[in-house]
Amino acid sequence: KQSDLKELDVVVVDLQDVGSRYYTYVWTAAFMLRGAVRAGVKVLALDRPNPLGGEVVEGRPQRAGYRSFVGLYDVAVRHGMTLGEILTMVVRVEGLPPEALTLVPMEGWSRSMHFDDTGLPWVLPSPNMPTLDTAIVYPGGCVIEGTTLSEARGTTRPFELFGAPHVDARAIAAMEVPGAVLRPCAFEPTVRKHAETICGGVQVHVTDRDTFRSYPTYLRLIAAMLQQAPEDVFPWRTDEYEYETLRPAIDLLTGGPEYRQRVNAGDPLDDYLIEDTEGARRFLEIRRPWLLY
Repeated sequence: KQSDLKELDVVVVDLQDVGSRYYTYVWTAAFMLRGAVRAGVKVLALDRPNPLGGEVVEGRPQRAGYRSFVGLYDVAVRHGMTLGEILTMVVRVEGLPPEALTLVPMEGWSRSMHFDDTGLPWVLPSPNMPTLDTAIVYPGGCVIEGTTLSEARGTTRPFELFGAPHVDARAIAAMEVPGAVLRPCAFEPTVRKHAETICGGVQVHVTDRDTFRSYPTYLRLIAAMLQQAPEDVFPWRTDEYEYETLRPAIDLLTGGPEYRQRVNAGDPLDDYLIEDTEGARRFLEIRRPWLLY
């Protein structure tokens, strides 16, 4: 609330983003920036590296009407921007006073760097982001949250592991994934979906970051797992998701209804993924005015 800010001189934003549209830290910062402007309070943001680098993008921006707390502005799923660049975008898109945001830029970071190229220690920004490996698969892995598959919360490898009791792990692991190896496995989530139930699934081992593309990879793997489900297993999450009750979580995560509709129909994803890649490429040009590095 605006009244919560009235006695402050400045709000300091120091958050480690993970480079995917759904990670809510950047949108929390954006809400704070907009609220601070209304309250006449300045914002000081300390920029940090994008763990996935700043060159590659994946997944087109949302369609009209699909903004949410897992995508407050229209950016690619793997957007390749830093928190400072996202806030710069917010200032310009919203027409906020430039003096409302003071940004402390990074030194020595280049867009080609993954987090482990920086020499900085990985400090998990949230409980289910324990390693850089998690962040690397997260652009696709987070889509699992919109389904009734388990993203292996409560294990040591959330989002790298995923599946459900009905999944034929060996059949899924036989799928070819550029830049990664799929290991068939069984795991037992300790919380949330399928808690304390043995699930079949795969662990995604990334072997070549330059080749691996998490978002299209997981869209294919998720569709294959859901198509194995018995008729009485509903594929999509239906409860409240990130304060949203009217639109399915899967639509918010993928930016529209098309993926869900194709999976429901059992249709191939090839054309959808080609369009998705083209939309992500267009975002490379859209984001150019907001880049700081």
